[in-house]
Amino acid sequence: MRDFHLPGRSAVFAANGMCATSHPLAAQTAIDILKRGGNAMDAAIAGAVLLGICEPQMTGIGGDCFVLFTPPGSNDIKAFNGSGRAPAKASAADLRARGETTVPLMGPEAVTIPGAIDAFCQLSEAHGKLGLEAILAPSIHYAEEGVPVAPRVAFDWNAAEATLQGAARQHYLIDGKVPQIGQMFRSPGQAEVLRRIAAKGRDAFYEGEIAEDMIAALNALGGVQTAGDFAATKGMETTPVSGVYGDTELVEHPPNGQGATAILMLNILRHFDIAGMAPFGTMRAHVEAEAAKLAYDARNRFLADPDASARLDYMLAPETAAELAALIDLKQAMPNPAKLTEAVHKDTIYITVVDRDRMAVSLIYSIFHGFGSGIATEKFGILLQNRGAGFTLEEGHPNEMAGGKRPMHTIIPGMLRQNGRVTMPFGVMGGAYQPNGHARFVSNLVDFDMDPQAAIDAPRAFSDAGDMKVEKGYSNSVRQELADMGHKVSIPDGPIGGAQAIRIDDNGVLVGASDPRKDGCAIGY
Repeated sequence: MRDFHLPGRSAVFAANGMCATSHPLAAQTAIDILKRGGNAMDAAIAGAVLLGICEPQMTGIGGDCFVLFTPPGSNDIKAFNGSGRAPAKASAADLRARGETTVPLMGPEAVTIPGAIDAFCQLSEAHGKLGLEAILAPSIHYAEEGVPVAPRVAFDWNAAEATLQGAARQHYLIDGKVPQIGQMFRSPGQAEVLRRIAAKGRDAFYEGEIAEDMIAALNALGGVQTAGDFAATKGMETTPVSGVYGDTELVEHPPNGQGATAILMLNILRHFDIAGMAPFGTMRAHVEAEAAKLAYDARNRFLADPDASARLDYMLAPETAAELAALIDLKQAMPNPAKLTEAVHKDTIYITVVDRDRMAVSLIYSIFHGFGSGIATEKFGILLQNRGAGFTLEEGHPNEMAGGKRPMHTIIPGMLRQNGRVTMPFGVMGGAYQPNGHARFVSNLVDFDMDPQAAIDAPRAFSDAGDMKVEKGYSNSVRQELADMGHKVSIPDGPIGGAQAIRIDDNGVLVGASDPRKDGCAIGY
């Protein structure tokens, strides 16, 4: 139990249904959908789409998603990959010939075909109850009427404003300026897009006028995207992967997501007495940082579109974790692994919903960098992701850019099982931080017996590309001790990531937790 003398947030308890996400309007919308007879899939999609209006710097219909979910009353976890592919004419060789060493972040070369809308339409039809018209209605309403800009959203909007280019500056600025806290943001163009999807399904987005608007915006800047690329977009069910830490099984998405990185990191940490360390002390932060360096280096070398010979077997093998754990020096930070040649970043949203039948949905949805590519369509204002920057241009690499291929993705939804029973859908936002965040969250629960809210509230540290970012929640003495061990320590300008979780207790009560680093909340009924 938390100390009620101190500022903080209690977990939320409910019996019938719950949503936890990063904006209150989206959480409330999800609960409204449940009360109207919708299930967790209906509610999660409704809330996720609305988050594209509430947090347009983080996500939107021009992006991708990944989903883990359970059928009602089942402990069988299913996965759906809603990530889009590179256009057929995309070529790493062409970019190398232009002198590029990485995929340009803010150019049409980085724009992969958006996969989220196809995923939402498929999931709604196969696993929802209410249909697209009902679940998209709240987003259509708020896109037309507007949403007051929340504090964290305003912070992020200001930081990413320079990304916006061309038509995006008309659609995502107000009178040429970044919206302030409390100002109303409207997107009537997106309302019309959603109205057409509600009436005609995924073809309204991937064919005809809406697709032509996206293609025109990209082709005008030299992009090679075609009508065929959009029409061919199709997400698919996949088989989750998992690993065990203590009494808890962590279930993740397979590649092209980076979930195996979190499993590898926990497998490395199993070789150390984490529970015997101070939870917010120097040694735990050091060992975790070293494990992250090693796990992420393996990710960078081996994870890619599974059609491109991604080495998932290597990532999950116990022998791999044992060999990497042996490389960790408890007194000294190791040199950083090879520098990434693909971009990773921090901007995404996460939503989780559990309904009265205990269907659980863990959904993550993103346009990658803040405001994605910064490219928006002229007519409808669809902001396009730059997820193609997750490719490498290194010749022969499994994650080398190529036509029709999916890039390595940073976004990963998670679920936990104990003794075969699904106990918690959860997610940790933060781009590259996500596997580290998953591992830390699970360790907080298992090693230190924290409740979900305490596990989310706990201070974070992340060794990111040579920079040991340590949140203000750590003491200055810990920062100094880490520096003495050879870490290059900094306090990040903003918090590290965000998280949401719902625990399904043994007695069936739902316990929701929501990260105070974001504007959101957990709501139940």
